[in-house]
Amino acid sequence: MAAVTLVALAGGALLALSTVASAKVEQDFRDFQRGRRLAPMMEETTAEYDGRFAFMRLRYGAADLRQMRREPPWAHDFPRAEFHFMKILSELTFTRTWVDQGNIRSLDDPAMAMFPVAYMSEPGFWTLNAAEADGLRGYLQKGGFIIFDDFRENHRDNLVSQMRRVLPDARWVVLDVTHPIFHSFFEIDSLDVEGYYGPTEWTGIFEDNDPTRRLLAVANYNHDLGEMWEFSDTGYMPVDLSNEAYKFGVNYVIYAMTH
Repeated sequence: MAAVTLVALAGGALLALSTVASAKVEQDFRDFQRGRRLAPMMEETTAEYDGRFAFMRLRYGAADLRQMRREPPWAHDFPRAEFHFMKILSELTFTRTWVDQGNIRSLDDPAMAMFPVAYMSEPGFWTLNAAEADGLRGYLQKGGFIIFDDFRENHRDNLVSQMRRVLPDARWVVLDVTHPIFHSFFEIDSLDVEGYYGPTEWTGIFEDNDPTRRLLAVANYNHDLGEMWEFSDTGYMPVDLSNEAYKFGVNYVIYAMTH
């Protein structure tokens, strides 16, 4: 499967998405190009647990998505990024997914435990209280996996600071291309790629700080996979960059589901 050209598969998988793209989607894209990204006015829906894999996006802060003219940081690229990614995951693997419905969960929501993979956008703006720190700690210790995406420059300092409240003894480790997460489905042979914001670096937190044990968290420094997923059917993003972004996402999910 990994040898199959992802360009063709991604194009086929997203054909239906392109077909149903509405005038509103096109207008949202034009707004983005003019620097006026408007918040998606969409109710926070829940993919009911039925054995299918569902995307879970983590909400932080007090902002209400429905009351803002611009999306809060946690909602960046919502909902098209996850819907496109779930379509690709469904088409390329045997993972049964919720394609057009996902989850938005706060970090202190016990229902997080129903979903094995969590995604957080723009952790440079992340804040959390004691209950949320406890909730995320419990989620990770029980087997959950978290992806931190879309951050750059000194935004990493805030991610490190907030995670210290969640796992005080945890250490971030720079991941190299030999780690199994980069070979769980696609063979990613190089991490020397240009990210959305510049040269990328992948870091992770291991269970008990032991690199031979399970990876609990991965962070894509200087990258924005969600942006590339969201606009992969618009022509705004180069196809090869979108394809690479999907490869990382698919590998993350397959790793999390098998470790």
